[in-house]
Amino acid sequence: MLDVRRMQVLRAVITSGSITAAARNLGYTPSAISQQLSVLEREAGTELLERVGRGIRATPAGVLLSEHAETLSAELARAEAALTELKEGRTGKLAIRYFATAGASVIPHAVAAVRREHPGVWLDLKLVDPDDPMPEVEEGRADVAIVVFPRPAPPAKGIELVHLLDDPYRAVLPRAHPLARKRVLDLTDLADEPWVGVDPMPGMCRAILDGACASAGFAPNIVVESEDYLTAQGFIAAGLGVGLVPELGVGPAHPGVAVRRIRNPEPCRIIHAAIAARAVGNPAVRTLIDAMREATAKVA
Repeated sequence: MLDVRRMQVLRAVITSGSITAAARNLGYTPSAISQQLSVLEREAGTELLERVGRGIRATPAGVLLSEHAETLSAELARAEAALTELKEGRTGKLAIRYFATAGASVIPHAVAAVRREHPGVWLDLKLVDPDDPMPEVEEGRADVAIVVFPRPAPPAKGIELVHLLDDPYRAVLPRAHPLARKRVLDLTDLADEPWVGVDPMPGMCRAILDGACASAGFAPNIVVESEDYLTAQGFIAAGLGVGLVPELGVGPAHPGVAVRRIRNPEPCRIIHAAIAARAVGNPAVRTLIDAMREATAKVA
């Protein structure tokens, strides 16, 4: 196989007109240049230079390899420049996975920051909900995911976690409900109420609610299920039941509901950014995480 570096030495000899001049230009000794050319001729299986009087001249094979060396040198220079752009976060692809409430409150500000500071980076954004976004990072399909803790198992080795915020659940009641007169509710206050379910699918959020109710000594009587927090508030406003909604999911509350703090216990989602090891040092990822922290500081 032909060695690109030796081909570049050959081109230097041909363009400078002599081995001595090429050695001077490249910072080598003439004997080192001659050795490189001898090895290249063995690789090529033919003579690349011939003597003409006191000088040398390229054979047709030497001219051919010299021309290809020029092309390869240009391609290598472009590849090195592209690699530098990628390492410095000016180009490339950044795959981000998130769940719905994070998409509404955290992702937009962070994406805007990356687009502003790294306009050459292509962002692959995907909502993963109600499924868990963590496997997208663990299995190499994403660079960053917004995930919920606690969870039944720790993340895979090599995943870096960055805490973003604690997202406590709030009690959401019909505005005219007698319990709405209280500023803070004990979770047991809701034990005998009909409930609007807000997390119908098994997962971290459902486990948080089930665990909190179990620790308070009851299982919620869910009379209607909702797959999103806005619809759940509509059901609650209509008097169908009460519910627990994470603070990020409350947003601008429905005018027909009352939102109250909960205690004994206070269920809470702990939200992290999960970053693949390969992406930790990426400048665009650092910008993304910094912007996420800024966004969560405003909603915390």
